[in-house]
Amino acid sequence: MSTAILAQGSIPGDARSGADPELREILVSAVADTDSFEDRFAAEVWLTDMSRRLARQVPNLDERLEILKIVHHEATRSDVAPELVLAVIDVESNFDRYAISSASALGLMQIMPFWVQEVGREDKNELFDMRFNILLGCKILKYYLDMENGDLVRGLGRYNGSLGKRWYADRVIDRLRTKWFRS
Repeated sequence: MSTAILAQGSIPGDARSGADPELREILVSAVADTDSFEDRFAAEVWLTDMSRRLARQVPNLDERLEILKIVHHEATRSDVAPELVLAVIDVESNFDRYAISSASALGLMQIMPFWVQEVGREDKNELFDMRFNILLGCKILKYYLDMENGDLVRGLGRYNGSLGKRWYADRVIDRLRTKWFRS
């Protein structure tokens, strides 16, 4: 029974079950807020290290640095480890900004299109904009991690719509430990 419910995406608080009003407010606020790196030296060290790790998947240096800057900015702003966000993107889209899943999720962090209208935007293709996609993805991920009191496995399960199954969380955690760890 629970497998059928999960497959339909009808568990409350699941990424596929529609717009959660509290999460909607968080996303609307995030779209309007901006800030930047505080420590330039630390940012440069981090960008150099992560750029080297991402080079095979994103060969273009300018695009690679843009992704990394956005990830660092939005993850920090959302109080999520940037390396965790990189691991999620790695698993979700393999850093393909134009990725479309079988569930119709879009972009780097595979955001469900209903979120576009929920935050006052019109065009689901805005999810192919890296900054907008990562902003929403970080806020959604943080919301689900908080909902699960920091339980990474359950929070990642909610993010992916696979709550109660470990396969997705295990893939992200493995990628975090083997590729996106802090040096």
